[in-house]
Order: sequence, then structure tokens, then C-alpha cells
Amino acid sequence: MKVFPNKLDPALAKSLAPIYLVAGDEPLTHMEACDSIRAAARREGIDEREVLHVDNNFAWGQVIESANALSLFSSRKLIEVRLGTQSPGQEGARVLTEYAQSTQHDNVLLITAGRLDRKAQQSSWFKALDKVGVFVPVWPVDTQRMGYWIKDRAERHQLELTSEAAQLLAERVEGNLLAADQELVKLALYHPKRTRLDGNAIVDNVEDSARFDVFSLTDACLRGEPTRAVRIVAGLKGEGVEAPVVLWALTRELRTLLSLRQLLDQGQSVEHACKAQKPMIPEKRRPYYQNALARLPHKRLNKLLMFSQRIDQAVKGTHALPLWDGLTDLSLTLAGGKGLLAEWPGAYRSA
Repeated sequence: MKVFPNKLDPALAKSLAPIYLVAGDEPLTHMEACDSIRAAARREGIDEREVLHVDNNFAWGQVIESANALSLFSSRKLIEVRLGTQSPGQEGARVLTEYAQSTQHDNVLLITAGRLDRKAQQSSWFKALDKVGVFVPVWPVDTQRMGYWIKDRAERHQLELTSEAAQLLAERVEGNLLAADQELVKLALYHPKRTRLDGNAIVDNVEDSARFDVFSLTDACLRGEPTRAVRIVAGLKGEGVEAPVVLWALTRELRTLLSLRQLLDQGQSVEHACKAQKPMIPEKRRPYYQNALARLPHKRLNKLLMFSQRIDQAVKGTHALPLWDGLTDLSLTLAGGKGLLAEWPGAYRSA
């Protein structure tokens, strides 16, 4: 049974399932979902907890052994299997399926994992767990909804944020929920309960805690977010990221888009074209590429790639081009904005 994180506490209040699988790559939501399950287990009188970390040498038989071992403190215990980014493999799949199908265990099994793709969710071990337990999928909050998330979160800390304040804080933390919550904790310490905070309060009290990376940049470009793309480039420059790293990420996406365009022009479906890429494009990111392809014709993609080659020459010192200005303009144009490329000698004029 699938239960989303915002519905987990009400579900736990009704009953405690024998198995929980919490999977996803958003740290704060993942942590809080697991904490809720542990708290529910304690309310049920389960005081003993055993944690098993899965690595390449993990013996899956430990799960069954732990379940069958008598507890010194109570008749039940919480068994945590921390899968991380590991795959259960054949042995793990067999043990998890066997555990799910057994009716002899009174314990609670909590499995934590990174994001599970569609293939994993269609596996026999996942279906066996899902049949008797609860699957809690943890997804990052979309940047467009980050402001709404912050406003709701502020209420937990007995604060009220205006829409402007919530959006400004969202920009400061750049999608990092943990950083956002930490800033809200600090704001709650500085201000009386039920204080209404506007944008000026955020500017005065919150440091810019955004931590940019090249993958955030490429996502912004693919999704058609020119303002955010320019801001991330500035952040990367400010944090001392080397220009060739940024250029590599943008050029890689340009080549991927050109490859996809060629396969689509040959009559292949989006799904097959994405699967043909190396590495294969994850299902969740495929709409980003569809967005970019709908916005960028083949000719423009070729010209953007040509411009990236000129930036590469600038990196090597063989072409007179303002390096970070070039990266900003490349990102801006890739994201659908109107760049200033035509102002530079030798740059194309029709992109």
C-alpha cells in the first residue's frame, strides 16, 4: 500500500503495519518519515531496535536471524534494514519475499532506500512487501512549489510567512528542504509566536544558503527556467566552481538533446530514444528533455553546440571570449531566454 509522507502520521495513528519501505532521495522528508515510524513503534511498546546496514558483503540471512531471535526486553522489535543505493540482488530479493510471505513475525521491519525506479517497483520482492506493508515514496519538492511548502512548514514553527517571504526563502535555499527548515527554526527563535514575516524579514535574517551544482543548472536549462539558470551560473562562479566543469555539463546536455532529436526524427518514440542514451535517461527526467526539444529546434541546438566549442577554445586560451559571460549566455539561451550572443564578434546571429 502506498502512503505519501504527508499522510503517514494519520495512517500510523490508525494501525502499525508489519513492514515499511521508505524510499527516496530527499533527506529531510526521508528522515522525518522514518522518525514517525519509529515513534509509532515505541507507542506500541516496541523498545528494542536493531539496525542492519547493507553493503556488498551483507549477508541477507541476518534479516531472518534477527526476526527469529528472542528479544531480552519485549516480544517485538523494530528491525531496520538500510539499503541505501544498493540493490537487494537475488539473495536479498529472496529473503525479503520470504519475510513478507511469512506470518510468524510480530516484529516491524523498516527498510530505507534511495529512489526506486519503475523496474524496482515491478520486482517480485517489492510487490511482496507492498502487499502486506506500506510503501512511503519520498520525492523532492518541485522548485515551483517550494514557496508553498515553506509557507506550510512555517506553520509548524508557529510563524506566518507572506507569499513574497516564502518565495524569497525558497530562492535562498535553492530547493534544500533541510536548509529551509533550519532557517525557519532560527526565525522562530528570533520572533514571537504567530509573527507575520514579510520579504524584508527574510532579507534581514536569512543568509543565502543556496548550494549550487552543475546538475541544478542543467535541470533549470532543460525545464526552461532562464532566470534560475542565470542565478545558478552566478552561484557556481561565486563558489569557485571551475568553468570547464560547467561547460562540460552544458555540452553533455546539448549532445544528448541532439541525439534524442535525431532518433525522434527517425520515428522512434521518446521512451525508446531516452533508453538508447548512455547512460539511460531516468524516467523522471524525461519530461525535462521533452520540454527542451519542444522549445529548441535542431538548428538552434547545433548552433548552441558550436558556441560551446568556442567557449572551450576560450578556456584553452585560443579564443577571445569572456568565459563566464559566455557560460551565462549559453545557459540563458538553452533555457529559452534571449541571450546577448550576437554582441560578440564571431558569435552566431540567428540562434
